[in-house]
Amino acid sequence: MPIATVNPANGETIKTYEAMGAEEIERRIQLAEATFRTYRESGFAERARLLNRAADLLDEDQHDIGRVMTTEMGKPVKQARAEAAKCAKAMRWYAANAESLLADEEPAESDVRDSGASRVHVRYRPLGPVLAVMPWNFPLWQVIRFAAPALMAGNVGLLKHASNVPQTALYLEDLFHRAGFTEGCFQTLLIGSGAVDEILRDERVKAATLTGSEPAGRAVASTAGEMVKKTVLELGGSDPFVVMPSADVDRAAQVAVTARVQNNGQSCIAAKRFIVHTDVYDAFAERFTEAMKALEVGDPMAEETEVGPLASEQGRADVEELVDDARRSGATVLCGGERPAGDGWYYPPTVLADITREMRIHREEAFGPVATLYRAGDLDEAVLIANDSPFGLSSNVWTREESDVDRFVRDLEAGGVFVNGMTASHPAFPFGGVKRSGYGRELSGHGIREFCNITTVWHGA
Repeated sequence: MPIATVNPANGETIKTYEAMGAEEIERRIQLAEATFRTYRESGFAERARLLNRAADLLDEDQHDIGRVMTTEMGKPVKQARAEAAKCAKAMRWYAANAESLLADEEPAESDVRDSGASRVHVRYRPLGPVLAVMPWNFPLWQVIRFAAPALMAGNVGLLKHASNVPQTALYLEDLFHRAGFTEGCFQTLLIGSGAVDEILRDERVKAATLTGSEPAGRAVASTAGEMVKKTVLELGGSDPFVVMPSADVDRAAQVAVTARVQNNGQSCIAAKRFIVHTDVYDAFAERFTEAMKALEVGDPMAEETEVGPLASEQGRADVEELVDDARRSGATVLCGGERPAGDGWYYPPTVLADITREMRIHREEAFGPVATLYRAGDLDEAVLIANDSPFGLSSNVWTREESDVDRFVRDLEAGGVFVNGMTASHPAFPFGGVKRSGYGRELSGHGIREFCNITTVWHGA
């Protein structure tokens, strides 16, 4: 895939970039290693000062970088500005909390005595240069939720961003540089995916984090495993959105629309499978379908637009294939399901019912504004349908019954259970999944400790 900005609203190529060669990659890895030796000695107060400055600059740049993101990958510009604001918030959160999250830990005095020591403590030390392989769908947020904790922990970052968001990728490097971080603290590598393997094999690169597709995750995990390097993977998702009889059906249907079409439906944590108890199925399906039909689809730069184009022509083709396969296999199309005429890679909000296990869309992630509806006869069947997926990123449960909540929290195979609300990420809460959605956690104290050397310090009596 060429490194280029291609406007998905009209297919126009705006700017192309040459991939960095081996000599430039080597220079940047050398710089990262050298910078780490001194940056790791900086204190939390200095790192926080720099990160807060970066947050201030991002706030100032919010409108401009929002338009860049929208131009590169098509999200409605209001959502792009909100993404920038969320990133600034996360940077300030880590600037304020990193020192306490990474404070030395003291074991119980009885355990210290039992070990024969006079004192024992656990210290969190940075690892070094970390390679981040990031996707295009949230081109700022996916990077910041890695970069903010990594930099506060004393690590340095090497970013390989998606090839269709090069301007956003370069902006991030410039942002940290303008904030006062030493040049080698955060560097953008304009490279294709084929260059990732060799970089990850470099002994100076200590770990990697990847958000992206399952095949990309497998490739990075395989190389990292061979090299015995730490990785965090956040891969695909096909999150269930379960509605039980006691739920506020009107509210559930309203939130379900946002949960499905946020970011034009191109979100790993978007609700995709809507599992509704038979007692409220008809009411939910009617409200949900009507609301999906009513969404404003159009120019992503327009303030009133709710759904813009998909990020790439191939992405739209992939969604079309899943819908067409389901239709041929007996699914009922309640709305949408047909490519609109005109320029750009648009696809309409679509609702499919009568889904069966034989359909590809039951097993594969639909990365676009396409929802699948399932009818569940009881709580047991709702749990079975929810877990009948290779993915386990997050989940949404709508019920007023505490016994329902207890059962879903116990049995849903997912990294999160959101009760009477849609899945969202926040810097204070861990984020990640199970099964083929990946492993490890981002955000919160769990995320900042992922790329630390957790060191036991033992003093003899």
